[in-house]
Amino acid sequence: MARLVFGMNQSLDGYVDHTAFAPGPALFRHFIEEARGQAGSVYGRRMYEVMRYWDDDQPDWGADERAFAAAWRIQPKWVVSRSLTSVGPNATLLQGDLDRAIRELKAGRDGEIEVAGPELAHSLTQLGLIDEYRIYLHPVVVGHGKPYFAGPRPPLRLVAHDRIAGDVIRLTYVPA
Repeated sequence: MARLVFGMNQSLDGYVDHTAFAPGPALFRHFIEEARGQAGSVYGRRMYEVMRYWDDDQPDWGADERAFAAAWRIQPKWVVSRSLTSVGPNATLLQGDLDRAIRELKAGRDGEIEVAGPELAHSLTQLGLIDEYRIYLHPVVVGHGKPYFAGPRPPLRLVAHDRIAGDVIRLTYVPA
């Protein structure tokens, strides 16, 4: 059975605004390895549209960007949306009963499935479907944006913490 993991970069004040700060080179390489090892990703519509950037090669990309794009492209993706009618390559549109669809997805796979996007993570948290939360805590204060937790924080238990790439700390929690 697969495990659902919600992990994102977060500012010290709790925001996940990707336009305000980005991972440095070492953390980006960490995310390349994470993407290579994942059994797939579940996206909400907005986060999926942001990530579609990786579908097409850009002339200014270096080796790391090309490596991440390659890992992202081959990975199965499931997109939860009421408004989309189609999705891109290697992606499946999930509509209807979210609880049933995600339970079937978890039951039919092994490994880690990334959950991308705070609003989708909130819905999956309410359904009791997220197995692990990974906060990549950056030493910046943003003051605005989307919070990591889109609703009340669920009861969590810290199971690990480690420094990833200099000044970023990964905090790993499971539901308490």
